[in-house]
Amino acid sequence: MTSLNVMTPLHMARTIGLCFLVALMEGLDLQASGIAAQGMAAAFQLDKLHMGWVFSAGIFGLLPGAFLGGLLADRIGRKRVLMASVALFGLFSLVTTMAWDYNSLLVARCLTGVGLGAALPNLIALSSEVAGPRLRGTAVSLMYCGVPLGAALAAGIGIADLAGGWQVVFYVGGVVPLLIVPMLGLYLPESALFRSIKDTPPVSVVQGLFRDGAALPTAMIWVSFFFTLMVVYILINWLPSLLVGQGFSGRQASWVMLALQIGAATGTLLLGWFMDRLPAWALSALIYLGILASLTALGLASEMQSMLVAGFVAGFFATGGQCVLYALAPHFYRPSVRTTGVGCAVAIGRLGAMNGPLVAGKMLALGTGTTGVMLASAPGIVIAALAMFYLSVRRNSSQAD
Repeated sequence: MTSLNVMTPLHMARTIGLCFLVALMEGLDLQASGIAAQGMAAAFQLDKLHMGWVFSAGIFGLLPGAFLGGLLADRIGRKRVLMASVALFGLFSLVTTMAWDYNSLLVARCLTGVGLGAALPNLIALSSEVAGPRLRGTAVSLMYCGVPLGAALAAGIGIADLAGGWQVVFYVGGVVPLLIVPMLGLYLPESALFRSIKDTPPVSVVQGLFRDGAALPTAMIWVSFFFTLMVVYILINWLPSLLVGQGFSGRQASWVMLALQIGAATGTLLLGWFMDRLPAWALSALIYLGILASLTALGLASEMQSMLVAGFVAGFFATGGQCVLYALAPHFYRPSVRTTGVGCAVAIGRLGAMNGPLVAGKMLALGTGTTGVMLASAPGIVIAALAMFYLSVRRNSSQAD
């Protein structure tokens, strides 16, 4: 069924390339608050607990954005929703630079998150549907590696320490997406699968996600997304501040974040490639043992060189493992509810992402230190590993196209 709807190589390359550009800006905007944290805290006189709310405000916006973005995309099209999403997060990234107090900063970050959240399910759906089942893992990996590369770009801006201060990273994260929107309108093809099913009656969320054998895969996808994204967002938002608290300079912290994101981009590509080449148990064990080992190393490392290595490995397995989940999720849903299914999974993952920085902020306020924050993530990672193992095994027998 899918093979009839897969586009030509030119359309595939164009779709993945444009989605990569959006993912690049998404990664930059997601990392921006962590890179700008020290400057924002000084400008608005915020303590660690208040900064936790700033981080979580953006992540909170991702939750309804992901759900609504997926739901709307299955009804009016992936392309239209993606264009609106990119315009939204570009606009409110610029509004962040104009915040005049703590409350306006929270609102700006929350609305930026709505746009970012709505974009991701559509990026996943467009990339997976243009490639078809055989190349789905590779296509999603190529697209999603833009996220860590965008975050690495944000870290590079932090290293450069440009004259514009903490606002610079938000200027870049606002202007460039607004320039990408007309490119999407002109050159991004709509999903052929969506065009083939757009005139069919819509399937309800409950029926599509919880009936006809989809309930258990949906639950396992949600569990994996929740706990893996919790760790990823603790790293994205809190790692720079944690490193400064350990005695590293702000520039050294930015170098570690750069290493983390380079590791994330590398892991995204390699683990995506391994999806169809390693046994399910081996891939799950590799990813989550790697996450546990890297979190331990981040908590215990005291030298810059060892911290750079730990950061690279953490990015490789945490973000790379998340990309594997993004590539797995579309397999379990029929085309008429695919973006809704992925969007709901991303929304549940954002609950973990939202809680992670808050929990980390609370633990730091109680004096647990970096090691306590990192090791407290271990139980959730074990649960996520078991859920991902189930999904990897089930994928081979899934009938979703």
